[in-house]
Amino acid sequence: MKYMRVLSIILFLSATLLSRALAEETLLWQDCVKEAKKNHPDLFSAMEKIKQARASKEITRSAYLPQLDFDASEVTTKNPSFGVSGSSVELVSGSSSGSSKSNRSTTYQFEISAQQLLFDGFKTSFDLSANERNITASKYNYDVTSSNVRLWLRTAYSNLLSAQDYLKVAQEIEARRNQSLELVKLRYEGGREHKGSLMTSEADLTRAIYDVAQASRDIYLYQRRLTKELGRSKFDLITAVGDLEVEDQVRMLPNFENIAETNPLLRQLIVQKEAAKFGLKSAYADFFPQVYASGSAGNTGTRWFPDKNEYSIGTSLNFSIFDGGNKIATVAKAKGALGQSQAEEKSGRDGVIFTLADTWTQLQDTVDNVEVQKKTLEAAQERARISAAEYSIGLLSYDNWIIIEDNLVTAKKSYLLAQNAAMIAEANWIQAKGGTLEYDKE
Repeated sequence: MKYMRVLSIILFLSATLLSRALAEETLLWQDCVKEAKKNHPDLFSAMEKIKQARASKEITRSAYLPQLDFDASEVTTKNPSFGVSGSSVELVSGSSSGSSKSNRSTTYQFEISAQQLLFDGFKTSFDLSANERNITASKYNYDVTSSNVRLWLRTAYSNLLSAQDYLKVAQEIEARRNQSLELVKLRYEGGREHKGSLMTSEADLTRAIYDVAQASRDIYLYQRRLTKELGRSKFDLITAVGDLEVEDQVRMLPNFENIAETNPLLRQLIVQKEAAKFGLKSAYADFFPQVYASGSAGNTGTRWFPDKNEYSIGTSLNFSIFDGGNKIATVAKAKGALGQSQAEEKSGRDGVIFTLADTWTQLQDTVDNVEVQKKTLEAAQERARISAAEYSIGLLSYDNWIIIEDNLVTAKKSYLLAQNAAMIAEANWIQAKGGTLEYDKE
């Protein structure tokens, strides 16, 4: 018994000190949203994808602009001297510096050339249209990422909030179990209770002490999770501040098909399909010839600065007669990409609609369950109050009393878990609708 008391006091003090340490930083939900917007690495990654898509469009657009090149060269050539003697040919080298110099010549040249695309079967135009759709798709991808980050952040915040409340409940249960043990001990010492009841009460207190310790560890774990979703590189002790209440209940059955049309994931799949259509048109455009206007101007000569002017201007047509089947294979690949994007759009639409229905149903179930657990807790509290009084004066047996006490403990835990489940169900519902971090504007 002394051991149990000492253990209870030590763990209770440890949990109390930990709960005080957790108060070093307090965060409201809006504080979490603002910080995640600034720091979450997944949002940075999604933003970089937008930049890449914009850069790809500029790379494609460059084909419309003139291509200017500058070339300068200095070329030295040396012709060997040959001597003829009778019927044999002899190579004469190094006979005199004068003859060596006369066999060497240097040519200087610089040239500016320009080329302008005139016609390419509208391939560049189709590629630009595809690039524009890819930019839009990358923006929708950012919204999808933001929606996912909100879900992860809200889940981490709700779990930490629930764990903090659970620690308080666990401490209340521990105190209640300790009081129950003292009451049973007095009755046992007075000969009005058997040892089995005393041992059961000791086991219940041990379980309550374990629950307090576990709740303390859970708080630390959920702090770690919240720190991650905030995008912090350094771990800090955090206390979540707020209520375990659901705001977006949506009790009326919504039109899931209409809601799905605004979901960023579905919008992303739609524009990706449009980009694939332009990709197929671009592949067909490769069968057309390419027409360029070109011109060049420069100087050439045997001394620097070259003084002989040269220029040219004209047009050129490039048409591939045989490329080993490359263009045909490119078209087939583009057709496959379009077919894939069409199938992904349909699958995505069906998936979004079902997810909306599923998350809405779960939200309704969890919200209703909160009310059920609240009523159950109120009834359990009243029964426990009456039964405690009856047991203390001997009107209720230990077996009946401990069942009521256990029901109270279960009801307290179930009510808290129901509240947390409802908050997470709400977060899933908002994510299914496509709600991003902007959903929580003040």
